[in-house]
Amino acid sequence: MSTSLKKIGICADHGGFELKERMKSFLIENQFEPVDFGANQLDNADDFPDYVIPLAKAVAAGEIFRGIAICGSGVGACVAANKIAGIRAALITDYFSAHQGVEDDDMNLLCLGGRVTGYASAQELVLAFLNAKFIGAERHLRRLKKIQNLEIKQ
Repeated sequence: MSTSLKKIGICADHGGFELKERMKSFLIENQFEPVDFGANQLDNADDFPDYVIPLAKAVAAGEIFRGIAICGSGVGACVAANKIAGIRAALITDYFSAHQGVEDDDMNLLCLGGRVTGYASAQELVLAFLNAKFIGAERHLRRLKKIQNLEIKQ
């Protein structure tokens, strides 16, 4: 990693708020700069798209290196994030997928379930995701191009 800190966007609704707050200090401890897209307080009536969509747009625009979106299960955050062109988000629950999703598929937004992912697991998954690098093999580039072409048509 370069000498400048990589900006990592992070967001959560009420279902992931506690995990998001804990992950922000973990990111700092690991030489990343968290950019918090909300929620800024625990509100059981909030809606994940209000936080996930701005985060996904910032990742797609290259304003931040990668993103982490957390809701109760991670499913809703993943669905919302993938509606933004240029986002390759996945709900991740295992170490292999956390790094392989970046290496092969250029995943740029990690989704976690705040109600189903423990803090120690989240730490492991986030580091695997953030430290992974896209391999860029011809077959990976070919597949990404097909996805990008679909986004352009829509």
